[in-house]
Amino acid sequence: MSSNPSVSDTHAGNSGELGALRPGRGSSSGDAPGEIAPDKILQLGLGFWGSKTLLSAVELGVFTRLARGPLNAESLRARLNLHPRGADDFFDALVALGMLQRADGHYYNTPEGDLFLDSAKPSYIGGLLEMANARLYPAWGDLTTGLKSGEPQNESKQAKDTFAELYSDPARLKQFLSAMTGISMSAARALAQQFPWQSFKSFIDVGGAQGCVCVQLALAHPHLTGGEFDLPVVGPIFDEYVRSFGLAHRLRFHPGSFFNDPLPGAEVIVMGHILHDWDLEQKRMLVAKAYAALPQGGAFVVYDAIIDDDRRRNAFGLLMSLNMLIETRGGFDYTGADCRGWMHDAGFKETRVEPLCGPDSMVIALK
Repeated sequence: MSSNPSVSDTHAGNSGELGALRPGRGSSSGDAPGEIAPDKILQLGLGFWGSKTLLSAVELGVFTRLARGPLNAESLRARLNLHPRGADDFFDALVALGMLQRADGHYYNTPEGDLFLDSAKPSYIGGLLEMANARLYPAWGDLTTGLKSGEPQNESKQAKDTFAELYSDPARLKQFLSAMTGISMSAARALAQQFPWQSFKSFIDVGGAQGCVCVQLALAHPHLTGGEFDLPVVGPIFDEYVRSFGLAHRLRFHPGSFFNDPLPGAEVIVMGHILHDWDLEQKRMLVAKAYAALPQGGAFVVYDAIIDDDRRRNAFGLLMSLNMLIETRGGFDYTGADCRGWMHDAGFKETRVEPLCGPDSMVIALK
């Protein structure tokens, strides 16, 4: 995060291991301009400090509590039931990380924190961070094991199927689907603005979780009707989410399995953050199913953290692919060229890649 101070700046002087490593502070390299410094290495290597501080703040409800109004340190500590030791450092670390603001001894949310980390708001993306804290953070501790074995390092280490486990527990399923809303919201809004929806009347979002994409498309384009295709257990969660926006008359849930059942027909089929979960054969199968379900002139839209073709710039996409190693038995993220190749092999005649937002891009194919 660009607002983080460098790790070496955490020491006021030369003392301590990190202070001793800082160029020009007791190092043998001297103070020459442009000399090589370890700051970037240390900041990345200890980046989990800041990450876990934010994840714990979300878990504790810091941002939701401050959305009700600013609080001084003691009041915030008491409301969060924190021990006095560490509480002030915790709050001030969030200030230094750019996650909170402080004025006149009171803490309050940043505009981003107020919009995206207050669980009472529909714009809340903390579900993703809740899942990261509860599931991904511990599993990533075994990345080295995963790199050596090629095997996932989450629940499936105990011979369990990750998605079966998630979908069998109502509480964990709702957390997971909320997390998918969190990671998809910005992309869904960008998709609603950038794709030429005026040329189409209907859509199906495949594996759409809570219904984030459906809702954003329907809100932005009153002429559209559509729905979501997902496992039956997701239906009540989708219906609840859609009803909260008053869109039940335009958006319908279609139960089924995209492995076992044909996809519902529509003029546009969307797969967002879906293909990266699966191995190459399964990816090709899903692309072929989309082709079969579309009419002539229909469009297939895939979005993920598409890796740049040169595999140098989209660090998030490459790290997400490592997350697929941690989370799945065959999943991986992919380049735009990879996806366009699968689409052409399935029969699509025109394909293109367009940036969406942040690390996400979409690949559009026309039948």
